Amino acid sequence: MKTMTCKQLGGPCELGHSGDSADEIIKAQDKHLRAAVKAGDESHQEARQEMKFRWLHPKRSMGWYNDTKAAFARPSRELKRPALTRRPRARPH
Repeated sequence: MKTMTCKQLGGPCELGHSGDSADEIIKAQDKHLRAAVKAGDESHQEARQEMKFRWLHPKRSMGWYNDTKAAFARPSRELKRPALTRRPRARPH
């Protein structure tokens, strides 16, 4: 499971959306934008309009979709671990 923020998906806030796939996160972002705009949050209006356009014109929006899928596929900073330092093997004499 990974988390991406509203801001990473083109929105104005740092609310995190978690999912097992980029598609789950995109759907969570869409739901978040709808709810925020319905509640009167004007800061989400532009991102909501862009999301509506993407749903209505999926072929034109493939660049954003592919970029989002690529970002989802990259390792999360939270999941990165420092590389283990290995001792060099002793060479046989």
